Amino acid sequence: MRKIVLLISAALLSSAAYCAPPSTESVDNLFVVTKSETMVDSMLINIEQSMRQGMATAVKGQKITAEQQRNMDLFPAKFAKVFREEMNWASMRPLFTQIYQESYTQEEVDGLVAFYQSPIGIAYTEKMPIVMQKTMTLMQARMGPMMEKMQAAMKQAMEEAKTSK
Repeated sequence: MRKIVLLISAALLSSAAYCAPPSTESVDNLFVVTKSETMVDSMLINIEQSMRQGMATAVKGQKITAEQQRNMDLFPAKFAKVFREEMNWASMRPLFTQIYQESYTQEEVDGLVAFYQSPIGIAYTEKMPIVMQKTMTLMQARMGPMMEKMQAAMKQAMEEAKTSK
């Protein structure tokens, strides 16, 4: 009977260890091998440029006043500044750590670290900024037509609201 209790106890303890949340140190190691800080910093550097391009696309073909243009010129820098202050790696890292610890087990984080240290994982990490940049470029190209459709839908909804009174 004692052996059965010991076996059950050992099984429960090993399954608890299997499902244990990852340590802060292992999550930090995952952030290092995935170059998370560099990716966040890269995103923050490009945000102002992306905002300017997106705004230019949104108003393309429209007449805007000098005051509107001045505001459009100032807004991206202000937005980017606030974004960099609030979304920098130092402020986001504790949140990411918490999310990873709530979402992954220690075994999963260990497996991810092993993958990102492998040649394929290293290639993935090194090429991800290029993939992200290309994705943003393609998304910006789609923003103009999408904004036009959204404005048309908004205009139609407002006209329908006026006529339904």
